Amino acid sequence: MLLLKKQTEDISSVYEIREKLGSGAFSEVVLAQERGSSHLVALKCIPKKALRGKEALVENEIAVLRRVSHPNIVALEDVHESPSHLYLAMELVTGGELFDRIMERGSYTEKDASHLVGQVLGAVSYLHSLGIVHRDLKPENLLYATPFEDSKIMVSDFGLSKIQAGNMLGTACGTPGYVAPELLEQKPYGKAVDVWALGVISYILLCGYPPFYDESDPELFSQILRASYEFDSPFWDDISESAKDFIRHLLERDPQKRFTCQQALQHLWISGDAAFDKDILGSVSEQIQKISPETTGSEHSMPPPSCATSASWGRAQRVRRPRGGGWPATATPASRLASSLSGDTQADAEADGIDPHSLPMDPSVPPSPPAHGAGLCARV
Repeated sequence: MLLLKKQTEDISSVYEIREKLGSGAFSEVVLAQERGSSHLVALKCIPKKALRGKEALVENEIAVLRRVSHPNIVALEDVHESPSHLYLAMELVTGGELFDRIMERGSYTEKDASHLVGQVLGAVSYLHSLGIVHRDLKPENLLYATPFEDSKIMVSDFGLSKIQAGNMLGTACGTPGYVAPELLEQKPYGKAVDVWALGVISYILLCGYPPFYDESDPELFSQILRASYEFDSPFWDDISESAKDFIRHLLERDPQKRFTCQQALQHLWISGDAAFDKDILGSVSEQIQKISPETTGSEHSMPPPSCATSASWGRAQRVRRPRGGGWPATATPASRLASSLSGDTQADAEADGIDPHSLPMDPSVPPSPPAHGAGLCARV
């Protein structure tokens, strides 16, 4: 579907602006109602003056979204341009963020995690079939379409996505806790980086904390480069061997040996009945809910006595795996690595979408944080 930029002098002639949902480094997201109908959209408002020298970022996002039409991917419905702004009318999703919904559940099983991962795999497999690499898959970019229990999961934030013309891409970007080894090694990469990120997400969904952790950037990168992670007891004792096998194939260090999305979809943990049906909500939620409130301001936060300072770039935190039944005093668990429980919604994902979180090329050098406020979104 080709969406041409529609010229308008005043966007209020097209949409009634209802309320502000959030803001990012280069854009603001508002709830808007289409004039003459009851149709609601998440309207991404991008001032042209903020984009001088960065126009290619938005053009890339539009180019990607124009090609996409999938039930598990947030759609670009329309594009408008005024003398001062560019407006992207995005499909409105209202069900909230992945971790929020897990915490609100009465029960949560391996089967539930398998179903979630299967939906995301289907969406990413579709992107890959179009030659599109998302490049920034993480839990905060996975949103529920509706508040209802049977809601589907949606993939959002295509600010870092790239149409892959050849076999490989070269620009390193993403969120550090989810980046594949080949990105850190400055090697050309392809669709396999998305599969790696899905491996990290799958791991978190089954235990509540991430596979790679450290407060030191070089050590975090070293663990990723070695694909060094464990299935710790007691947190993984009740998780099936099939789930662990699935994760091993996704967190394979060699991208040539790593599963493709199609292979992952055919794994018995996704396609069969291998996922356990035991309730693991208590164990998973206990890890997820131990959140530092430093940058989130979450009223749901239950931080350890002393929490690691949040790195503002990419909202990727250094974390330590729980030992002896609890988080050490300096630890910050997975939900901070991914996002807060304070209601990061579509506004955060979409507003953040055009500000790339690029990684340093030398893994021995910690990345410099961005300028104050860059890459961060309003908490709504």
